[in-house]
Amino acid sequence: MKTYSSLINGQLVTTDRIHTVINPATGEPCGNITLANAVMAEEALTAAEQASKTYSKSSINQRAALIGQLKKMLLEHQTPIVELLIAETGKTTGIAEYDFNMLVDCLDYFIEEVKRKRETVIPDYDGNGFHYLKHSPVGVVAAFLAWNFPLLNLGYKLGPILATGNCVIIKPAQLTPLSTAYVGELIQQCNFPDGTVNILLGSAAELSKTICSSPIPRLLTMIGSTQAGLQMVADSTTSIKRFSLELGGNAPVIVFDDADIESAVNQIVDLKFSNAGQICVSPNRIFVHKKIYDKFINQITNLVTSYRNGSGDDSGNILSPVISERSLERLISLVDSAVTDGAKLITGGKRAMRKGFFLEPTLLTDVTSDMALFTEEIFGPIIALMPFNDDIDIFELANATNAGLSAYVFTDNRHHIATARERLEYGNILINKVVYSIQLPHGGLKQSGFGKDISHLTLDDLYDIKRISVS
Repeated sequence: MKTYSSLINGQLVTTDRIHTVINPATGEPCGNITLANAVMAEEALTAAEQASKTYSKSSINQRAALIGQLKKMLLEHQTPIVELLIAETGKTTGIAEYDFNMLVDCLDYFIEEVKRKRETVIPDYDGNGFHYLKHSPVGVVAAFLAWNFPLLNLGYKLGPILATGNCVIIKPAQLTPLSTAYVGELIQQCNFPDGTVNILLGSAAELSKTICSSPIPRLLTMIGSTQAGLQMVADSTTSIKRFSLELGGNAPVIVFDDADIESAVNQIVDLKFSNAGQICVSPNRIFVHKKIYDKFINQITNLVTSYRNGSGDDSGNILSPVISERSLERLISLVDSAVTDGAKLITGGKRAMRKGFFLEPTLLTDVTSDMALFTEEIFGPIIALMPFNDDIDIFELANATNAGLSAYVFTDNRHHIATARERLEYGNILINKVVYSIQLPHGGLKQSGFGKDISHLTLDDLYDIKRISVS
């Protein structure tokens, strides 16, 4: 079983402190990492600061060549990377390949977006000369990644950071660091200036304060929980920094009585059970109009009960494990609490009788707004249904959360669509179809953070803008 180490200033740096990563599909070890410490974090910050003096001055074509070199190496090592990703996450093969491909696609997409970026010319009203905006790399970025999509999250950060000429300290989640560490070994073999990309393996509690309190990073970015984002901001007040935060979600789904029930059911279950519900945009509170509630329950029950627990295998409807024993226990507790408070358990709700951290595909009905299933982000394969009628302001109920990442609406009524657009307090509002793609801005409102992952808007956070006037 291999042991992986941090990448600092172009070197793999080891320590004598070992952390074992557990395969959630088996509950058994699948790899080790050596834990970085605060001194190593300082070294990575210094290395990135020094590297930025060189890398920030590289041309777009020079950066494109280096990024292309990394892409080529990733594709040559795709099979072992995906196998490692499946081991540390328990994903199905299809989801793991999607995770990997998003990293590769981000490397391609963002360098092309940088090539398309034009400097803005500002009209001169008084005959004083020529005015334009100059975009320059901010310098050093520190990026903290979530465990649910290790390589997709890496791509969301690494792609735009490298394309814009910035340097980075990457801190992957301690639960799933192995595939990112493998990518770090490939980066070491590319011709990036030493220190352009640094990857610190270890505990966020031990490393994040050192990184965030340093005056070296100009931008702090995170994919994680709202609480982690709050802590990042609190630790950063030693200097003026920028933030790009994609934090927790609590996505509502509103299914009106004129909706295509079959389409809504298929899309809700597909997204909810993908990656075992461990997705920030996963449907969390599913409101179904009373006129179609019983019919909706019948159809969704048939689909939910067609799923079986598994990992790696893609044949049929497979529900992968949740990330840890602690996560599994929390989910079972949420179900038990809801049933005690009056929700109806239609199917599932128990630990699957097999190795690993598997929850049976779970469906509850008659969930109410005072239950934890409503107020908390579930982050697991639990479908929670709530009926509503025309006497309820369903949009106000959907907004009854501090989160504001994604919301879904199923209806053919133009008035409902227009109202959803105006009233829903979410960064992503998806009507009748679940659509996520690299060119579509992704980010939240309220306590779900600010800034955009993916799309050309991501680049805005990574540039300093200078106004140049020539007379």
